Amino acid sequence: MPPATAPHRGVTLGVGTLTAMVVGSMVGAGVFSLPATFAGETGVVGSLVAWAIAGTGMLLLALVFQSLAVRKPELDAGVYAYARAGFGQYVGFFSAIGYWASACAGNVTYWVLIMSTAGALLPALGAGDTPLALVLASVGVWTFFLLVRRGVRAAATLNRIVTVAKVIPIVVFIVLALTVFDPAVFADNLQGGPDAGSLLEQVRGTVLTTVFVFIGVEGANVYSRHARRGTDVGRATVLGFLAVLAIFASVTIVSFGVLPAAELAELRQPSMAGVLEAAVGPWGVGLVSVGLVISVLGAYLAWTLMAAEVLLVAAEDGDLPRFLARTNKADAPGNALLLSTITTQVLLVVTLLSEDAFSFALNLTSALVLVPFLLVAGYALQLAATGETYTGQPSARTRELVVAGLATLYAAFLLWAAGWAFLLVSFLVYAPATVLFAMARREQGRRVFSARERVVFAVAVVGAVVGVALLATGAIAF
Repeated sequence: MPPATAPHRGVTLGVGTLTAMVVGSMVGAGVFSLPATFAGETGVVGSLVAWAIAGTGMLLLALVFQSLAVRKPELDAGVYAYARAGFGQYVGFFSAIGYWASACAGNVTYWVLIMSTAGALLPALGAGDTPLALVLASVGVWTFFLLVRRGVRAAATLNRIVTVAKVIPIVVFIVLALTVFDPAVFADNLQGGPDAGSLLEQVRGTVLTTVFVFIGVEGANVYSRHARRGTDVGRATVLGFLAVLAIFASVTIVSFGVLPAAELAELRQPSMAGVLEAAVGPWGVGLVSVGLVISVLGAYLAWTLMAAEVLLVAAEDGDLPRFLARTNKADAPGNALLLSTITTQVLLVVTLLSEDAFSFALNLTSALVLVPFLLVAGYALQLAATGETYTGQPSARTRELVVAGLATLYAAFLLWAAGWAFLLVSFLVYAPATVLFAMARREQGRRVFSARERVVFAVAVVGAVVGVALLATGAIAF
């Protein structure tokens, strides 16, 4: 078994700060949208089933990240590095770009939701999709860019403080909702609204939402190069996941005891505000709004850090151009941060063309992260199947083989449940981004593709072309 301590560079982070990175990156915009999003698809029974499946599946993925952090501590920026080690440089590049693009799209959801929340007081902001909302969100994007450039330690410390501050309003929401919990309303919501389909259809309808809210479970692994010990990464992953699962499931279920499912489904986002308004009056909207702003800004900080970190490590490994590997005196990856910020800015502009800016950004975020999750689970399965790092540990190998196998099946289920359209959307990112991979290979004086990589690239190009055609005809819509 390899040593439990990974070589780190620059500042070091302990288990508490790493756990805060996990919680901070998961508790963001998604939790505030859960009541309406779930009520639009299912009822109490379907929600319980959906959270049971999502919780079990994501726990398996969390255990996979925990195992890989200990068995492969030398692999920095987990999601990318694991795919690269298991399936080659070009597939690893896909994972890095997909995860990074998902982080950028996720950051867009944060600004859209902030502007939508403020839109309740300032109608010119609409649902976060007006020109004024775009301008104000853009100011926020570039302000955070300047903040994160000041350094990893300062940003991580601020994230830890914000994580505590943003969990408090959510816990208060759960407590207040319970004080007005109506068993009769809850009973009427057991099966969902009149248009709810079969239980399988209801659960499938919530899949992308559960993926979206759980993105960030890998947060400690992404920042593993700064961990004091490899075991800290695994502990932080599991602790953060269990805390967040309890919060998400509680917010969803207690809401069904406050309002009928049909009314929940029609609430303006953030729908937690509407639920609390029904429970305690107008001041509930203010409480949720303050909590949302704190939560979203904290999550945005965490994701800005992680998006840049993935680009940095991929550049250091030679899979992205060298300019993305440069760091400043504060150990911040300046060029990677700049590229991430520009991409977020572009996606913000694109939201103006979408009918539902929040749903567009949420679906895009979830779609882009599914393939990286599948590759991570597949790498863990590969390690356990071959016995690499398991010398003299037959029981551990068997246990982790089962966990990795189930995690791989769950990740594959997510792809199936999301639908083929989302895989095609991923190719729309992978194919053009390959220009960066080609630049890196040219810098090293190497051929751009091996024979196998040419096949993978051809598949990506075909997928992208089909995706563009279907988007143009309206067959795919976000």
